[in-house]
Amino acid sequence: MKITLERAALLKSLNHVQSVVERRNTIPILSNVLLDASKGKLSLTATDLDIEIVEGLAADAARPGATTASAHMLYDIVRKLPDGSQVQLELSGDTGRIQLSAGRSRFQLGALPREDFPAMSAGSLPHAFSSSASDLTRLIDKTRFAISTEETRYYLNGIYLHAAKGKDGVTLRAVATDGHRLARFDMPAPAGAEGMPGVIIPRKTIAEIRKLVDDAQGEVEIAVSDTKIRFAFGETVVTSKLIDGTFPDYQRVIPTGNDKPMFVDRGAFQEAVDRVSTVASDRTRAVKMTVEDGKLTLNVVNPEQGSASEEVVADFAGDGFDIGFNARYLMDIASALNGAQAQFLFADAGSPTIVRDAGDGHDPATLYVIMPMRV
Repeated sequence: MKITLERAALLKSLNHVQSVVERRNTIPILSNVLLDASKGKLSLTATDLDIEIVEGLAADAARPGATTASAHMLYDIVRKLPDGSQVQLELSGDTGRIQLSAGRSRFQLGALPREDFPAMSAGSLPHAFSSSASDLTRLIDKTRFAISTEETRYYLNGIYLHAAKGKDGVTLRAVATDGHRLARFDMPAPAGAEGMPGVIIPRKTIAEIRKLVDDAQGEVEIAVSDTKIRFAFGETVVTSKLIDGTFPDYQRVIPTGNDKPMFVDRGAFQEAVDRVSTVASDRTRAVKMTVEDGKLTLNVVNPEQGSASEEVVADFAGDGFDIGFNARYLMDIASALNGAQAQFLFADAGSPTIVRDAGDGHDPATLYVIMPMRV
């Protein structure tokens, strides 16, 4: 194998694929990236056995061939090479090592045979549809913060993507929850998505897709089966296993009788919560909200650090009450909203609260539910 290619293009592709590779591996080949050179092209493949990224880029292949090299080592070397340099990669048959040269720099890297590199078979993916990169970005950004990190409840460690019936027909719905808050986002179902099974896309896959979608041009092709999902962005293809579990019936936790609406300026509310939570306990992050006619008072009391209080103008009519929330959860939701105002729909101090977009620029496709806490 002997190829020459631009440093910038190689760095961009290595950046995409190397992030899948775990820093610590008990299987040496999983630390490597597969380099497969063919006429006019270099294909890079990385996997952790649960997710695989394949990316192709233009290259001058003087001698086709394939081998594997340490993904993080190769990325670090290319990252430190001068801008504009041409990188030459050559597999030496005598030493079994990869020779990397660029300008006056020379490296010899260990290699493992391509035959040892695991191939991830996607199998049949019967449900295929496409989405714009911007829609996929919104779907992820509106919900990913609510994904659970508790490994014992593995079925919550991802975004539940499924077809659902909305007011205006079939929607493609994304739901994430960690048991303390729930995020739901709807978009019109693309052609081909109407009959797809409900699937749970793992947290790591969501993070990788979100990074890749920023560089995506045009439509993203998505294909789904009961066990796998594939995203194709031009020359980049991501194939991932799905979480093998049953997502809970999230509809049961979305309240229907919350009849105490409050409107508040989203930016002012977010900044006020951020300020008063500075003195909150790291363990609970509790903020008490006192809802009254015409105003909202945020209070934090920490016996060890002190206390904080701030008033925010709010549109609320009715009997006042106190309710407590985790400050981090409030700020995450406020950050995900688009509108100038946030609408809170309360029932009482002990029941789940609905938060929605309101005002100019609001997004009716999003809905959030947050559980109160004792304060």
